[in-house]
Amino acid sequence: MKLNALLEVTKAINNNWSTGELLDLYQNILEHRLGVGKLVLFHFEKEWTCILKYGIGATFTNITFEEELLGIHEIETITYSKGQLSKNFEIVIPVFHKKIPLAFVLMGDVNQEKLELSAAIKHLPYVQTLTNIIVVAIENKKLYKEHIQRVKINKELELAQNMQHMLFPRQLPHTEALQIAAKYLPHEQVGGDYYDFIQLNNHEFIFCIADVSGKGVAAALLMSNIQATLHSLINYTHNLKDIILELNKRVIANTNSEKFVSMFLAKINTKSQQLTYINAGHNCPLLFYENKFSELNKGCTLLGVTHTLAQTEVETFDYASEFTLVCYTDGLTDTNNSNNDTVSVDTVKEIILQHESEVPDTINEALINYAREFKGENDFPDDIALLTIKVSDLNF
Repeated sequence: MKLNALLEVTKAINNNWSTGELLDLYQNILEHRLGVGKLVLFHFEKEWTCILKYGIGATFTNITFEEELLGIHEIETITYSKGQLSKNFEIVIPVFHKKIPLAFVLMGDVNQEKLELSAAIKHLPYVQTLTNIIVVAIENKKLYKEHIQRVKINKELELAQNMQHMLFPRQLPHTEALQIAAKYLPHEQVGGDYYDFIQLNNHEFIFCIADVSGKGVAAALLMSNIQATLHSLINYTHNLKDIILELNKRVIANTNSEKFVSMFLAKINTKSQQLTYINAGHNCPLLFYENKFSELNKGCTLLGVTHTLAQTEVETFDYASEFTLVCYTDGLTDTNNSNNDTVSVDTVKEIILQHESEVPDTINEALINYAREFKGENDFPDDIALLTIKVSDLNF
């Protein structure tokens, strides 16, 4: 009978019976074939939960797991008496995987003849084995469902990642006069950093770099909304202040002031040789011009914090020779090492200076490589975006 029951359980598992069907079969074997009059089965699912009970009538209105059970590692008669369970059941059977408890079976009203209960309770290991098989099958079903869910989520994130990459400019200018390169390392599969470079006409370009608070899908969704809004606004105005004010309204409307955005928005005119910008609470881009660095910090507060942006300052920089501009998000300077030191702005300047004569992509790679080496075994704490612009010829 016992071997046939094990074979029946094995066939049920192979036929992918549901958890409920497996528990019904388990109850049938113990109650009707082995004569166990009442039983409670606890299983650990984030917390200890009763997944099967029978034969207890109205004794329990709410079955609660009792911590004393965790001290039981072998089949034994119940000896502790603090809880309600010990007063109503006679035998406890623990089920372990290695040293981790998976389940506890409490039995009472045992039919001595069917179960052949002796002083050594010699047949109870069979119940333990049967319970182990059932519980492991339930665990495997749960793990499989979790695996399927993870695969589904990963596919959705992969699709979101591909969609996000489509929002970034597909091509950036790379001529002798104007060279642009960008680099993006999301902390997760998708992130909230954003950069753009938009050509208005033969000699005017609007570009930006931005960072949405938070990480992951929520930040990526807000970033995509900002991208769409910016492109829409540029169809109507090239005035940076008007664009920033409208973007602030959109961020507040979409997030109810629960998220904020830092942004550096600029326009370059290669004909008039002017760089105009607004820095809305973003890490100051580093301008290397005439052998010295300037940090572009004029502008306003973060977007999404207040309904009105008071004292929005627009600065115009007139240049008469070549320059290099490096824009970055705080994921770069928040990168920390084992001593909890972070990448300093002075170090970023040193790296730019070392590679200033090279193409923008080389500067970006040098910065990322330094950050990777600096952090060692640590993870990057946030998304990292780099946008580097190099104006190298005045004869436009």
